[in-house]
Amino acid sequence: MLKLIAIMTGCCLTLAVSVQAAEPVEEAAAKKPVQKSKPVQKQPQIAPKQHTAPNTHVQTLHTEHANVHNKVNTNVHKNVDTSVHNNVNADVSKKHIRTVPAVQSSKLPTVQSNKILSNKQPLQTNTPQLQANKLNKETVKKIQSQHVNFHAKPNTAIASAQFNPSYRIQAAQNWSGPQYNAFRSYQPQWHDRSWWSSHYTSLSLIGGGWYYWDAGYWYPAWGYDPYYTYYPYDGPIYGYRDLTPDRIIINVQRELRNDGYYAGTVDGILGPQTRHAIAAFQADHGLAVTSAVDEPTLATLGLT
Repeated sequence: MLKLIAIMTGCCLTLAVSVQAAEPVEEAAAKKPVQKSKPVQKQPQIAPKQHTAPNTHVQTLHTEHANVHNKVNTNVHKNVDTSVHNNVNADVSKKHIRTVPAVQSSKLPTVQSNKILSNKQPLQTNTPQLQANKLNKETVKKIQSQHVNFHAKPNTAIASAQFNPSYRIQAAQNWSGPQYNAFRSYQPQWHDRSWWSSHYTSLSLIGGGWYYWDAGYWYPAWGYDPYYTYYPYDGPIYGYRDLTPDRIIINVQRELRNDGYYAGTVDGILGPQTRHAIAAFQADHGLAVTSAVDEPTLATLGLT
C-alpha cells in the first residue's frame, strides 16, 4: 500500500513539474508572435522604400540634366569628349544652358548687322564711282580714237610766248637731279631753216610751231619758219615712244582728267590750264613743281 501511495505521489509530482515546465514554453510561444508583429521586420522594407524613392528622383533629375547638357554639348561643343560632360554636375550643366543662348544672342546679330552694312555701303558709295570709271574709260577710248591722226592747232585763247634770248627757267635751279638738267640748261635759240636742218635731223611742225628733237626732249625751233612761231610753252617737253609733242600733251591731259586734276579741253596744247593741272598733280605726289612735261611726272602718270 505504501508503495502504491509513493508511486502515486511521484506521479503527481512529475505531472506538477511537467506543468510548470510547460507554462514557460507556452508563454515563450505566446510572446514570439508579439515580437514578430513588431516593426522590426518592416523596418528593412520601409528603409529600402525611403532610400529608393530619393534615388529614383535624383536619378531622373540627373538624367534630365544630362540630357539637356548633352543637347547643349552637341550643339555647341561637338568635339568635346562626352565622358567628361557626363561627370559634370547639375550646377555646371545649368551654367552651360544659361550661357549658350547668351553667346548666340550676342554674336549672331552683330555678324548679321555687319554683313548687311558691308553689303549696302558698297552699293551706295561704289556704284557712282564704277559708273564714273566706266564713263572715263569710254571717254578715253573715244579720245584715243579721235586722236589717232590728231594734230594740234593754234588756240587763239592761249597766247604764244615771245622769243627772248635771255630767257631762263629760273625755278629750274631748285630742281635737283639729272632728270631736270634739260630745264636748267635751256636757252631759246633763233636760227634759220638751213641751220636747224644741218644740226638736227628730226624737226616737226606741231600746233603752229616747229620743234626739234634732242637727247630725249622736244624744244622750240625758233626761226625755222618765221610764219610758224606759235609756242604756248617755251621750254623742253620730255618725249617717249617717238610721239610728237602734241600727242604727248594729249596723253598727259587725258590722265590728268581721269585723275580729277584737269577739266579743260584735250587739245594737245600746253597752255596755262594744263600747266596748272600738272603743277597740282606734282605737288600732291611729292614731285618737283615744274608745271611742265618732265620724266618723273610722266612716270608717275603711268605713261612711260
